[in-house]
Amino acid sequence: MSEQALIQALVIGLITGAGYGLVALGLVLVHKSSGVFNFAQGEFGTVAVYTLYRVHDRLGIPLIPAMVLGLAASVAMALGTERIIVRRLFDAPRVTLLVATAGVSLLAISLELWLGEARLRFIQPALGGLSHVKIFDVQVSDQRMLVLGALVLLAVLLGLFFSRTDLGLAILAVSQEPVATELMGISVRRLSSLIWGLTGLLAGIAGMLTAPVVGSFGPGFLTFNALIPGFTAAVLGGMNSLPAASSSAWPRAWR
Repeated sequence: MSEQALIQALVIGLITGAGYGLVALGLVLVHKSSGVFNFAQGEFGTVAVYTLYRVHDRLGIPLIPAMVLGLAASVAMALGTERIIVRRLFDAPRVTLLVATAGVSLLAISLELWLGEARLRFIQPALGGLSHVKIFDVQVSDQRMLVLGALVLLAVLLGLFFSRTDLGLAILAVSQEPVATELMGISVRRLSSLIWGLTGLLAGIAGMLTAPVVGSFGPGFLTFNALIPGFTAAVLGGMNSLPAASSSAWPRAWR
């Protein structure tokens, strides 16, 4: 492999890994608070993409409001999963919750196949697919740079949230000593709803930003394309560090 081809592969791996890192952030967020690996994370993002496609490409709603509706759909699905599934199994073994979230993912994929048919759809990039940036003489589209920028910004903000705010520290306390946290007057279940809502938001951002980069999407889009790489990135980062999870996605993307 020539030097230029190697550099191009590294740059493509860097940008592709940014998409995986966005998924890894949501996985780590849930794991930090409850010790659960959320198999439904990919489908939260896929629902956001389908919503964006329907209201923007089909109904003609402007892009920004359509993206807000997409994020609302992913957050609503995440909160519904927490309320209907996770809360009822709050005291169950963690493996039971893992299997339950896998069931949510399979149900969502089945509904997408039933309602949307098993065919690929195409979605336009938010930034028009222009290429204003070069990294080591490799042109990178604006949409890919948007994915990379979103990953870095979210990783930093979430890292600061958990280390510098009382709410973030309360969430960490819940994951380590839930009984003691309850005795301190902090509602574990309310914090759980907050975390799952944030997870849905992260998944929606990941889905809507990466779908135009991939070029097409279908049922189970984010689950099939990014869940396993995102899980690998989260594990390599230790499942407890948001910045580490985001950066660990890049070596995974180069393989």
